[in-house]
Amino acid sequence: MLGLFASVPLIWRRRAPVLVALVTGIATTWLSLIQMLPDMPYGQLVATYTWAELAAPAWRVAAVVITTGGVVFSLVMPQENPPSFGYVGLMFVTAYALGAGVRARRDRIAFLEERTLRLVEEQAAAAGNERARIARDMHDVLAHSVGLMVVQAEGGASVVRADAGRAEAAFDAIAETGREALVQLRHTLGVLREQAPEPAGVDAIPSLVERARRTGLDVALVRDSLPTVDPVVGATAFRVVQEALTNVVKHAGARKVSVTLAFADGLDVCVRDDGRGGEAVFGHGLRGMLERVQAVGGTLRTGPRADGPGFEVVATLPVGAR
Repeated sequence: MLGLFASVPLIWRRRAPVLVALVTGIATTWLSLIQMLPDMPYGQLVATYTWAELAAPAWRVAAVVITTGGVVFSLVMPQENPPSFGYVGLMFVTAYALGAGVRARRDRIAFLEERTLRLVEEQAAAAGNERARIARDMHDVLAHSVGLMVVQAEGGASVVRADAGRAEAAFDAIAETGREALVQLRHTLGVLREQAPEPAGVDAIPSLVERARRTGLDVALVRDSLPTVDPVVGATAFRVVQEALTNVVKHAGARKVSVTLAFADGLDVCVRDDGRGGEAVFGHGLRGMLERVQAVGGTLRTGPRADGPGFEVVATLPVGAR
């Protein structure tokens, strides 16, 4: 009967490893006390291996204490000779080490699988962010450049007979705008290759202002002394001004525009016009502008001017990208 209790419960060892070890341990100790235990307690060794592999940390500590006590009791009471202590102890230490090794390997595999899944998710998120960034860049470049080219083409066509000089200047502006659009498109698509040129930054904003002036707008640029900003922040400032000027040309019906670059707590970019104003309608342009600003840790405010008619775009950007 004790032999059955020292072996049969092992059938349920993976469901209740500590309880099975306790039952088989009691039977094994009893067999030892009546001098009927074989040289190797197979059932108790399997139970030890199992709880070392499957039991929770707290239960493992309790099982170590109880098993150690049971083994010592089983050897002391029958007055076993000293070499038996080392022999039996080595068996139980080996069983525990095998179970702990299997547990560690399983935990390592689970950790690697979780890390792989996390990396896949991060790569998918990074790819989605990059697609969104390229889409914003393409929208900004095409909407700005094509919008200016359309306005200049219409103006050139209307004066081609009356004022050949103005018409020639308009068509020259169209060509220059097209060339600049190609440069920016090459940069946008350059990220798909191994090397990409530096993005346009704060220093390129005066060229945006000059191209907007050629459409007939009265554009004033006010630029304070600025610190060196991160290239990503500079590119964001450039895109904010580009999108704001595009919206002025296409939608505002404005005559005067002011572009202000200042530095206080961060890089302040402000574009104000004297056009129709009204509440901001978040299409692809304004939504992309907001995403760009938030991506570098900045804030964006768009809406009617508080000091008069017109519309304003105000972005505050950190000097360093976040």
